[in-house]
Amino acid sequence: MAKAKEKKKAAAEWMYEIIRAPHITEKATLGSQYSQVTFKVPHSATKPRIKEAVEVLFDVKVKAVNTLIQKGKNKRFKGIIGRRSDFKKAVVTLEDGQTIDTGTGV
Repeated sequence: MAKAKEKKKAAAEWMYEIIRAPHITEKATLGSQYSQVTFKVPHSATKPRIKEAVEVLFDVKVKAVNTLIQKGKNKRFKGIIGRRSDFKKAVVTLEDGQTIDTGTGV
C-alpha cells in the first residue's frame, strides 16, 4: 500500500502534460475488448514517456504503446472554411487483467 502512495507522489507534472485526455470515439472504444485505451498526447511525446506516465498515473502495467498523428481536416461552417488542428494519439495496450476507467479523472 505504501508503494502505491509513493508512486502516486512521484507523479511529476510532466506526466499530467503527456496524458492530455482520453480519446473517446467509436473506433477507440472497440479497442477496449483488446485491453486498449486511446489518449490524446502532445506532438513531442515519445513512446517510453507515454508508457511511464500511464503506468504511474493509472497504476497499471503497459504491454505496448502505438502512436499516430491524426491530420486535421478542412471543414465548412455556414459557408466559412475552417481547419481542425492536427493531434497525436497514443493507443496503449495493457497487460491481461489490467483496466483503466476513462470515465473518471486522474
